[in-house]
Amino acid sequence: MKKTILLTGATDGIGLETARMLAADGHHLLLHGRSPDKLTRVVAEVAAIPGAGPVENYVADLSKLKAVVAMANDVASKHQRLDVLINNAGVLKAPNTTTASGLDLRIVVNTLAPYVLTRRLLGLMDGSSRVINLSSAAQAPVNLEAMAGRGNLTDMEAYAQSKLAITMWSRHLADELGPDGPVIVAVNPASLLGTKMVKSGFGVAGNDISIGAEILVRASLSDEFADASGKYYDNDAKRFGPPHADALDAGKRADVVRVIDELSADARA
Repeated sequence: MKKTILLTGATDGIGLETARMLAADGHHLLLHGRSPDKLTRVVAEVAAIPGAGPVENYVADLSKLKAVVAMANDVASKHQRLDVLINNAGVLKAPNTTTASGLDLRIVVNTLAPYVLTRRLLGLMDGSSRVINLSSAAQAPVNLEAMAGRGNLTDMEAYAQSKLAITMWSRHLADELGPDGPVIVAVNPASLLGTKMVKSGFGVAGNDISIGAEILVRASLSDEFADASGKYYDNDAKRFGPPHADALDAGKRADVVRVIDELSADARA
C-alpha cells in the first residue's frame, strides 16, 4: 500500500537518499528543504525515478518556528492524512549558531522544530501512522538553561544535547498519546555516515549514506517497527536498545518537554 510521507531535510545526505528509495516504491512524497532552488531540483530528480509517485515540495527554514507552523498548515491544507513523518533535518555547524530568538540553532532545528511540526500534524495521523525522529549515538545530558538560551554550548555539546532531547520527547510523546497516537520512534541511523555534516564536523569521508537511508525506510514501513512506539533503535548495534539513561527517566523527560513547550509556545499559539 502506497503511503503519504513527509520527509524533512530531503535535499542532502541521508534525507535525499531516503527520498530516492521511497520514490522507487511509488510512495506519495512531501519533500522539505530550506533552499527553494535546491528543493526544486531534488523534486524533479526524485519525480523522474522509475515508478515514482507524486512528489511535492515544501520550503521552510526550520530555525524559525513560525515557518515550521506555516509549513505544517500548508501540508494540512492539502492532505487529510499523513502516514509517515520523518524528522530528518539536522545541523551541527553553522556560521552563526544563535537564532534571532537567542536560542542555539542546533536546539531549534534538531529538537524544537520537529516537535512543533509533529504536534501540529497530529490531526492528520492515527495509530497506524508513524513519526521517525533522527537521533544519534552522540547523546549528552541536556542543560536546560542552555536549551533556553541562557548559556553557551560548543558545536558537539549542542548537537549531542539536541539529539538526546529529541530522543526524550519521542518517548514522552509516545507515552502521552498512547495507542491512539502514531508510532513514535527515535532512530540512530548509524555513526559517521558520509554526509556533509559529518565531513565538515569530523573531517572524515564517512560510511555509505545508504546505511542510514535503509533504516529510515524500514522504520517508516516495516512490521518490525509497528509496535515500537517510544523505543530507540540503534543502527550501530542493529537493534532496539537503551538510549542515554536520561531518556529513560520520566522526570527528566518531563523537564525537557516542559522547556520545549515554553520555548515553542508562541509559535504554536
